[in-house]
Amino acid sequence: MPNRPNILVIMADQFRASSLGLLGEDPVHTPHLDRLAAEGCLVRQAVSNYPVCSPHRAMFLTGMRPVDNGVTLNVNSETAQDGIGLRSGLDTWAGVLRRHGWRTGYIGKWHLEPPVDEDAEFGEGRRSDGKVWDAWSPPDRRFGFDFWYSYGAADRHLTPHYWTTRAGRHERVDIDQWSAEHETDVAIRFLQQSGDEPFALMLSLNPPHPPFELVPDRYRTRYAELDDATLLPRPNVRLGTETAHKAAGIARDYYAAVTGVDEQIGRLHAAVQACSGDRPTVIVFTSDHGMQMGSHELLYKNVAYEESMRLPFIVHSPQLVPAGESQVVVDSMDVAPTILGLVGLALGGDAVAGRDRSGALRGEPGGADDDTAMYYRYASRSDPTSVRGLRTPQAKIVATWDPKGGLSVEVFDLDDDPFELSSRPQTGLATTMARMLHEALTAAGDDWAGADALADTYRLEPMNA
Repeated sequence: MPNRPNILVIMADQFRASSLGLLGEDPVHTPHLDRLAAEGCLVRQAVSNYPVCSPHRAMFLTGMRPVDNGVTLNVNSETAQDGIGLRSGLDTWAGVLRRHGWRTGYIGKWHLEPPVDEDAEFGEGRRSDGKVWDAWSPPDRRFGFDFWYSYGAADRHLTPHYWTTRAGRHERVDIDQWSAEHETDVAIRFLQQSGDEPFALMLSLNPPHPPFELVPDRYRTRYAELDDATLLPRPNVRLGTETAHKAAGIARDYYAAVTGVDEQIGRLHAAVQACSGDRPTVIVFTSDHGMQMGSHELLYKNVAYEESMRLPFIVHSPQLVPAGESQVVVDSMDVAPTILGLVGLALGGDAVAGRDRSGALRGEPGGADDDTAMYYRYASRSDPTSVRGLRTPQAKIVATWDPKGGLSVEVFDLDDDPFELSSRPQTGLATTMARMLHEALTAAGDDWAGADALADTYRLEPMNA
């Protein structure tokens, strides 16, 4: 590609798909994202294979399954004892771009570095759960990113801290400013200093992740007086319950943070337009997962319901990707191959499971033949259950294995039941979805403990029969 494009990837943590104001579901004001989507490509079927922070981020960077990239659970001091963390030496989309002449940078939340003892002293500290979540990342474990202005996992949104490119563990920078605004300031400076070479920058914003109340008051006014029914319009929220009441309180601050993030994206877009010159820029906006906010009597994430799995996903690059909407499925593992595909590059290695969706986004034929996305959840010290699922735009199967209680299965017809109000695990659709899931597990060599029980329950023939 003669005039190599700039790449700006923006990830806002826990920003659910229905909180894009353009979609008209959550009562959120997001004019800058709406403009970005209207001028770009809005991907309607983007999903997180594992809707919790670290596992999604590892797949997002490497295109690999959790078992291959080493991040099967959220990274903290407890899981680090079990070897959880992004494996050294793995290639990422940033590493490929750097080798081909892009200036790479990472700003904001990382959450892929296993904490060591010293991180309890020099990072955020030990949380009330007794674990250390925040960690300094050594320079040889930044996976292709040269410029570094980041932290591990810390949630002090109004008083954040960072480690810069050459800072040691004991040399963090403390800031008195809302993290999303400050990180956008840093990103704009990065853009302004990019020079003649193309850049590839990832901006990883923590808001609207909790603590939800840590959001500037100036964004709260719009949502302060809205009632529960207006704040929580999805029909799978049982209004009047204690969970719904908590969700409404969360929603006011959550939507305020979403509007604040939108304002920062407007600033970034303006900076891109001012700095790019004749070089095209690919802007990708997305999230790592959504959140339930009262749907199905749940508040948070790490479940297979649509509120958690679905992602906002916008690709804005008028010179490279036609404006409009796309129904192609883009999952966590597809992002790395797709980013590279947009600039004519690819991730190598047999462990890459993600699909390059760049052709489909450009409207080329044959670029979206496989419309499935896996769902993963691995057992942990506190929860022995494990889950595998498979989603298409039309249907979803979620199979949970409990070592003591055995297999349980939920199946949803997303065409007839988009809010997943009625599971139908005894139908012909369920058998079809179970077969698809079992075949996917077999093809991937996934030794999930519930696979045999799934095959027995639905009387599935062995694949080589």
